[in-house]
Amino acid sequence: MTTPDTKILLSESEMPRNWYNIVPDLPSPPPPVLHPGTLQPVGPDDLAPLFPMALIEQEVTTERYVPIPEEVLDVYRLWRPSPLFRAHRLEKALGTPAKIYYKYEGVSPAGSHKPNTAVPQAYYNAAAGIRRLTTETGAGQWGTALAFAGAQYGLDVEIWQVRASYDQKPYRKIMIETFGGTIHPSPSELTEAGRKILASDPDSPGSLGIAISEAVEVAAQHADTNYALGSVLNHVLLHQTIIGEEALLQLAKVGAKPDVIVGCTGGGSNFGGLAFPFLREKLAGTMSPIIRAVEPASCPSLTKGVYAYDFGDTAGMTPLMKMHTLGHDFIPDPIHAGGLRYHGMSPLISHIYELGLMEAVAKTQKECFDAGVTFARTEGIIPAPEPTHALAACIEEALRCKETGEEKVILTALCGHGHLDLPAYGRYLAGDMVDHELSTAAVEAAIAGLPQVG
Repeated sequence: MTTPDTKILLSESEMPRNWYNIVPDLPSPPPPVLHPGTLQPVGPDDLAPLFPMALIEQEVTTERYVPIPEEVLDVYRLWRPSPLFRAHRLEKALGTPAKIYYKYEGVSPAGSHKPNTAVPQAYYNAAAGIRRLTTETGAGQWGTALAFAGAQYGLDVEIWQVRASYDQKPYRKIMIETFGGTIHPSPSELTEAGRKILASDPDSPGSLGIAISEAVEVAAQHADTNYALGSVLNHVLLHQTIIGEEALLQLAKVGAKPDVIVGCTGGGSNFGGLAFPFLREKLAGTMSPIIRAVEPASCPSLTKGVYAYDFGDTAGMTPLMKMHTLGHDFIPDPIHAGGLRYHGMSPLISHIYELGLMEAVAKTQKECFDAGVTFARTEGIIPAPEPTHALAACIEEALRCKETGEEKVILTALCGHGHLDLPAYGRYLAGDMVDHELSTAAVEAAIAGLPQVG
């Protein structure tokens, strides 16, 4: 018999009407973003060639809540509010007294959490008279989401996908083109940044940093074109907080408060979207969860990177952001969790990590895919490679509860399904998957090229 908390839903009328900005609630503000030439804090004019003013204002706002435009809510209603599930079958398989809840974002048109920010970014750009958006994508969820969002507001969308993921995930290209987007493998011959990389390494697997350079280069050359970023920046994490705000309301319906919150982290948008509203409550003293970020062992910006100013892209075209970074020249191993293959972590999450308000662990991909298969066989959803990192940490925590007898409440965000990632599962099931862990020597080499600031 299905228990009352197996699937916890909200009605459309209960959907949050505001995004949450955590900055005013932090003990100290994050360090400013710097202009790479002057090393002075960037102003609106510095960002205007790439972003509409509405998003620039959201990037620096000190308001605690930002209203969601009705035109954005209209599109959100295609899939939001998203369901919160209690993983009863996973709990039973593990033999744990813990309660595991997961917020499922795979119900969106793109199959991930990415439309939560793609839709408002497309809306604000269209309202500003922009006709085209350029962007990068790793595994392809972000590119798919922006192509979908562009179709809602009549925008052309051009995407550079990291070559390793472009080759691994051919159906992502078809999905993006079905939504009306144009997609290129990165590095490409279409940009100066891409040609430079290919000249030195014709077989480059690419990286998100390289793809960002290509997308930014094209956007900067055309007045009717802006750039859109799917993670890292404050306004992106702001839009994603609808995940955590909904989860708070859903857990309240069953009288539950999380003891542990777990999220996968690449650039940080999924993790921040889930965790920030709960961190607000923790800072206010209404609950006290442990907040744990999980990243790939092959790209461990939080657990092995340095906290320093760095470029967001490989070519050094972006402003300097203080973040946990492996160096903008770092090219990660071509693991299947393409959405987590980014050299840096969101400056806001990096700052929160430095304040000691969260913790971080790194997982190898075999352990993560093992968790993904366990989850699929119990809960019936094949997760994308990215959230398998969080699932591995959830299972680890649940097994600790089995040993100690603690009845903890564990919350995670299942940020997307893995229907287009089945070749990766095929490699895992065939025993062909290889683990990559970043050595200390590799980290030292990666950070050697960091810009000198201060």
